[in-house]
Amino acid sequence: MPWTKNDYPDSMKNLEERTRNKAIEIANSLLEEQYEEGRAISIAIAQAKKWEEDHPQTKDSTDHVHLHVVPEDGHWLVKKEGSSRVEARTSTKEEAVKKAKELASRRNVSAFIHRQDGTVEKVHNYA
Repeated sequence: MPWTKNDYPDSMKNLEERTRNKAIEIANSLLEEQYEEGRAISIAIAQAKKWEEDHPQTKDSTDHVHLHVVPEDGHWLVKKEGSSRVEARTSTKEEAVKKAKELASRRNVSAFIHRQDGTVEKVHNYA
């Protein structure tokens, strides 16, 4: 069963949210490759921690914070990383992705496109 940002292994509960989401994404990919569940979890946690070290969260200024396209209550939102502030609300994912790419390009940041379950589907890097 794939994990989500709301339903994940207990061993991931103490990870910072951003790192945990990456671990969930990695673990789900490993499960798809037929890894045993326990092994997938341990590999995913280790790789997510390494990823966090190599990709620190950008917070130099509000214009240099990455953007995320996420689903919420039947809409698609464009939000700044680490913030609850909504940059844009659209009725379709396609519209939200277009807006996020425009904003990210203008701000020289990345736009993370999430699936309905919260995992990252694609990243558009303009940094």
